[in-house]
Amino acid sequence: MDEPIAFLNGEYIPQSRLGISVVDSGFVLGVTVAEQIRTFRGQVFRAEDHLERLFHSLQIVGVQIDFSPSQLLSVIQHVAQTNHQLLDPRDDLGVSVFVTPGRYIRYSGPGPVVPTVCVHTYPLPFFLWAKKYRTGESAAISTVRQVPTSCWPRELKGRSRMHYYLAEQEVQKRYPGSRAILLDQDDSVTESSIANVVMCDRDGRLLAPPLERTLPGISLKVVTELASKLGIPFEFCPLTVAYLETATEIFFTSTPYCVLPVTSFNGRPVGNGQPGTVFAKILAAWNELTGVDIVAQAELFSDR
Repeated sequence: MDEPIAFLNGEYIPQSRLGISVVDSGFVLGVTVAEQIRTFRGQVFRAEDHLERLFHSLQIVGVQIDFSPSQLLSVIQHVAQTNHQLLDPRDDLGVSVFVTPGRYIRYSGPGPVVPTVCVHTYPLPFFLWAKKYRTGESAAISTVRQVPTSCWPRELKGRSRMHYYLAEQEVQKRYPGSRAILLDQDDSVTESSIANVVMCDRDGRLLAPPLERTLPGISLKVVTELASKLGIPFEFCPLTVAYLETATEIFFTSTPYCVLPVTSFNGRPVGNGQPGTVFAKILAAWNELTGVDIVAQAELFSDR
């Protein structure tokens, strides 16, 4: 096959044939449980962790699928490895896994309802972040708040992300080019619109908001493991905006790019305004963990 494959409801199909009905609940209601995974050297990274979170999210929303975690893992590996063969061996893929409750009966009529299960891949958009490993990301606090936990628990990973979209739009008006960081209802820092937030304080400790206040990120888990191996203290604790402003370093951590330094916060430099030494140590340890020079790869494929 000369084009990528995808998996939809028990069938492997050419990705060009992939489509979701306009009466699917994921489209009509935005009820979609999703995980974004990536490959390193063609192999899916931390897929078991992502699947554990996926099945926990499915339990929260009350959707049951006819796949066990091991069966779905086999599907993910097959799709990713098949599609990676179409790439330059030095390149890698993003892998999207999502589940919806299936068709919305009020739009589609009576009859059985079967969950939609899909796995597909996409080219990692390295161009979005390749330069930022060296120059840093800009971030700012948005006036748009995180969704209260009375609406849904933070450990639910879904695609109901209107608040993130609005937060990004609001921040762009004040600090063009910056990513939004959202506050909780009590003014505590939660996460950015695309990543978990980690800061380094003046004592050299890495600090992140409590897990119950954020989506427990798989990449954040990796950072805690790498920090432990490097002997860097790591704590989860409530963070205020004022305390975040005292950080010597801030970085984002997320599946596609792993870690990115934040060198500007609310229009002011973080530390000396350059990526810091702790970030560099974490990134180097991630390179060693995956066997990939993450920055070199992003720069190599940033213009595709």
